[in-house]
Amino acid sequence: MALSRIGKLPIAIPAGTEVTIKDNVLTVKGKLGTLSQDFHGDVDVKIEDGHIHVAPANIPNASAKHGLYRALFFNMVKGVSEGFETVQEFVGVGYKAEAKANGKQLELSLGFSHNMIFVMPDEITCETINERGKNPILKLRSYDKQLLGQVAAKIRSYRKPEPYKGKGIKFEGEVLRRKAGKAAGK
Repeated sequence: MALSRIGKLPIAIPAGTEVTIKDNVLTVKGKLGTLSQDFHGDVDVKIEDGHIHVAPANIPNASAKHGLYRALFFNMVKGVSEGFETVQEFVGVGYKAEAKANGKQLELSLGFSHNMIFVMPDEITCETINERGKNPILKLRSYDKQLLGQVAAKIRSYRKPEPYKGKGIKFEGEVLRRKAGKAAGK
């Protein structure tokens, strides 16, 4: 039975973060918020010496979810203590993003006939940076990594980067595969 290398690592609980386990539900409470995750009986979760320890249970195929739950618990602890951030760049003439209502609404101008209003979930705040001569930048912050990724993917889906000119919404540092386009006339 091979164990997950990630799953073996203990998760350190930072100061100011409270972790409880009750009825196969792990709840993490920190300065940024509260997250809870229910886990299957395939893993044994213990809190000892300021660390969370995840181990596979003594049943067949228990190690399949060992690393998964450890990674989920680690992201919960990191999220409520430090938080997560994604940065997106709007590449294209006339593409704009503007945060409104204290970072709870996002107005997008993406080349459609009307501007789009995207309402953020309560757990996420947004901030936009619009500098002259540079592409608009959108920063999304949250303590819930999964929800943050879903919202970022939804915003990106409105205008995915196209391979010819690279116009669209892309993540910071993302490398796009570019195509040459039509060959020039003879």
